[in-house]
Amino acid sequence: MLKKSFLLYLGLIFFVLNTNSNSLENKIMVKIENQIITSLDINDEYKYLIALNPSIKNSKKEDIIRLSKKSIIQEKIKKIEIEKNFNNPQIPQKFLERILRNVYSRIGITSLADFKKYLINNNIKFENVKNKLEIEALWNELILIKFSSKIKINEKDLRNRIKNNNKFLKSYLLSEISFEVSNLKELDSKFQEISNIIHNKGFDFAALKYSISPTSNLGGKLDWINENSLNKNIRSAINNLKINDFTKPINVPGGFLILQINDIKNTKIEIDIDEEFRKLKNYEKNNQLSQYSKIYFNKVKKDLEISEL
Repeated sequence: MLKKSFLLYLGLIFFVLNTNSNSLENKIMVKIENQIITSLDINDEYKYLIALNPSIKNSKKEDIIRLSKKSIIQEKIKKIEIEKNFNNPQIPQKFLERILRNVYSRIGITSLADFKKYLINNNIKFENVKNKLEIEALWNELILIKFSSKIKINEKDLRNRIKNNNKFLKSYLLSEISFEVSNLKELDSKFQEISNIIHNKGFDFAALKYSISPTSNLGGKLDWINENSLNKNIRSAINNLKINDFTKPINVPGGFLILQINDIKNTKIEIDIDEEFRKLKNYEKNNQLSQYSKIYFNKVKKDLEISEL
């Protein structure tokens, strides 16, 4: 039975889909240990990425194919590591339902029934979706098991953040691109490259192309986040930005982060300090787990034999 606490890590959820197709020749394109990726897998992922990110529809097909290939490779790597660490794990149904709700609400769908219809219209099997979500949930659980003891949270600082904002609460609807550079000399040129893609093809496409975050397949989209949940560096980076603006690279553990503001809202509230503290503590925990996830994934990938045919 998986730990209930892995639900706190839903911010890391992303997924890829495979469907059957008889219109293309099926060739093995990539081998990763005992896992293979075929041309049909990549074609199905291509259709999925367009379905969940309509803004990339007019991009070059070869660009989206490359993104699709990258996405499936990431999933196979996680699957291999999961199989090494778990023996026939099971995802509790209520947890899976919550994960599904988190996914389809991000693309503007309000019910599971409508989500299933949406998948049918895009030639995607619901069972494939569930399988992909289970892989991601198990990966999140693995990260939680391995790194929860390393999480460090300054509870005094969190409570002070809440007390300093007890009349109006500003919240941001954000998208993210998380990336790495081999050395700091490359940072400016990398940011310029990403910026050009954002301006020419949109933030969604840039996230699919460059982001190493699990949110990349959803165009980097995050849920609403209140400003109390953001650390000082991030609050400072976005404080003066307008809707659709994006930040310069923000230094975070494991690399750099670019954030785009999709919307802003201000709400007059009477803050329940204990409840806000719980939410903020969970967010801080998830944020640190996200960084450990990226670092661990890179380590696992480095140790695997990956052959592109």
